[in-house]
Amino acid sequence: MNGSRHPRKRKPIVAFSIALLLFSVNALRAATLADYTTRLSRAITLIDEVEGAYEDESGRSTPEQVVAGNLMLVRQHLPAKETVKFDGQTISVDNSWLYQALSDFDKSKNSNDRREAIARIAERLRAIDEHAQELQKATNATATDNDSEKGRLAEILRRAEYVQTAPEGSAIERLLDRFLRWLDKLIPRPKPIRSGGSPFVSGVAQIAIVAICLGAIAMVIWRFGPRLISGRRRKKPKREARIVLGERLEADQTAADLLAQAEMLAREGNLRTAIRKAYIALLCELGDRKIISLAQHKTNRDYLSSLRDKASLYASMSKLTSSFELHWYGFVPANENDWNEFRAVYKSTLRA
Repeated sequence: MNGSRHPRKRKPIVAFSIALLLFSVNALRAATLADYTTRLSRAITLIDEVEGAYEDESGRSTPEQVVAGNLMLVRQHLPAKETVKFDGQTISVDNSWLYQALSDFDKSKNSNDRREAIARIAERLRAIDEHAQELQKATNATATDNDSEKGRLAEILRRAEYVQTAPEGSAIERLLDRFLRWLDKLIPRPKPIRSGGSPFVSGVAQIAIVAICLGAIAMVIWRFGPRLISGRRRKKPKREARIVLGERLEADQTAADLLAQAEMLAREGNLRTAIRKAYIALLCELGDRKIISLAQHKTNRDYLSSLRDKASLYASMSKLTSSFELHWYGFVPANENDWNEFRAVYKSTLRA
């Protein structure tokens, strides 16, 4: 009888172990709030590009070329079910509404209905993103409060008994003071006036010496003053991180860095991704030259439309945009000739 009871006792233990294992796996897969907000922002950018494709009346691209690629990436960025770590807790995120909305969108054949459906999806994603950004700010504020103890030590070290007194006045004033002391050593001290000497002549001599010293000081200020003032100009503000076509670029990442990454991808045979990377590099280069204005919500068609008043640049940019859309959004495989042609037009565009 004992032998027959053991299996029954093991079943609850085994079931509990499996449940605990599944919970641990889900916890390991949980994303941070920062990662979730980043993916959410990318999904919004992709949805905006779909909206832009339907609103573009130029006829240069078929909306379906953009829709197919973008919606696939949206599903990759936002799974139907996932968990997010926030403030020491694990929160379950349910994105099933998005999949249902995308399914209804795919079933619709009317362009107006599809346009309205994608607009509703974009509006709801923005509302979720706004709430997620607020949570992220609250998390950052909590982290700041945790650093208050470090601030107390810094406050103590700023007390008078710990601070070494700095010289008063600006650098120019201190330099001028040193110069006056040096000049004072060069001026001979007036000797006592002997009896029979003329006090008027002695006074004139002293006035002449003081006038010469003041003239020398004025000459030094006129000669070197502008250089000292120009050397104290304010530093330019540092550039912040940017998001271009859904890809996050760090503050120190330049267009040359992106093009180098594209070249490396091309050598590895990943020509489709190389074309996308090079296209983003071109947008960054044009942004650095103040030709276009980069923004997270803008699509490739928005950037192209902003160049309509520049005929030669618009023509080459239109060719590069068509190639980018064909291979990235249209999923048309790119060969070596496509990459070489894209790179050649890229370089000629920058020279123009």
